[in-house]
This record gives sequence, C-alpha cells and structure tokens, in this order.
Amino acid sequence: MQQIIVDVSITPEEWIKLYQGVATDVRTTARDGRSVRFPARILSRFFLKDGIEGTFLILFDDAGKFVTIQRL
Repeated sequence: MQQIIVDVSITPEEWIKLYQGVATDVRTTARDGRSVRFPARILSRFFLKDGIEGTFLILFDDAGKFVTIQRL
C-alpha cells in the first residue's frame, strides 16, 4: 500500500467543470513534491457549497489503483 498527501483547493466553478466532464482529473503537487493526477470523482463526497478545500491522504495499491481517500 502506498500513500500521498495533497492539499486541494477547488472552487465551485472549477468543480462544475469537473462534474460536467469538461475536465475529469485533478492535477496537483503532493507534499513530498511529486506531481500527481487523480480522478476528480474521488473527491465528490467532500464537495461543499464553497467547493473543496483541505488536505487529503490518498491510499493506492502497489499497482497504482485507488483504494481510499480521507480528509486530514
């Protein structure tokens, strides 16, 4: 099992683009400096009226397949 920690800030307007499929992936930099890309859909349960803001721990298996995400 591997993990990354990312800080995410997505405005409601940006989320609408993700939700509508205009964009499907979130691209950001992990706290350890790695560039990461992951499906926006894994953040959907964290969406509030002000968008998504916070630090998240993403767990994935050794093959790079998403396992779970949690807010820190």
